Amino acid sequence: MKHTSVDQTTVLVDIRQLIELARQRAAAAVNAELTLLYWQIGARLQKDLTSGERAQYGKQIVKTLSLQLTSEYGQGWSERQLWLCLQMVTTFPDLDIVNTVCAELSWSHLRLLIGLDDQLKRDFYIEICRLERWSVRQLQERIKSMLYERTAISKKPDETIRQEISTLRNQGQLSADLAFRDPYLLDFLGLADTYAEKGKLIPFVVSLSNHEWNQRRIA
Repeated sequence: MKHTSVDQTTVLVDIRQLIELARQRAAAAVNAELTLLYWQIGARLQKDLTSGERAQYGKQIVKTLSLQLTSEYGQGWSERQLWLCLQMVTTFPDLDIVNTVCAELSWSHLRLLIGLDDQLKRDFYIEICRLERWSVRQLQERIKSMLYERTAISKKPDETIRQEISTLRNQGQLSADLAFRDPYLLDFLGLADTYAEKGKLIPFVVSLSNHEWNQRRIA
């Protein structure tokens, strides 16, 4: 009887894991489809609202569409949401890039990223967010704390920044110039004041961050 009880517990644990994994896959699939839908809606709006005389009364068109869609499909189709769809297409005109990004980041992540007016800054946050698997709240906090502006690379020419971000995207490794003065990490290590005053801990932070990411990839 004891052996049977142990077997039942093992089966229950395995089934729970299967259910959780299935839920995660379903959520990821729904998120990808939802993000794609918003992009397609934005593309359709862009086709009519940004051409010729139609651009002059685009606000009225969006307002009318919002009322109609809300009536048919319920909440979630406000004017602001439709404008976000349009802004998404303007921000991410390449659908292939959208498909790649939405496989790992949620629509809520993308809403924050769309609000950034600098493409290099946005690309930086996309790659760091993907690698670190930040929650929406974490991403929001990092943006508010001006994380990008505190990187060494942000002070360099645009082309250099593009190359560094490309390396980060392809290799998943932080360079010394991309090391960021993350206040949460430095406070935890008790190094915030020293780093701010001397700026000598970049290699240490890079080594620590890359080691953590490599451990995750091995796991």
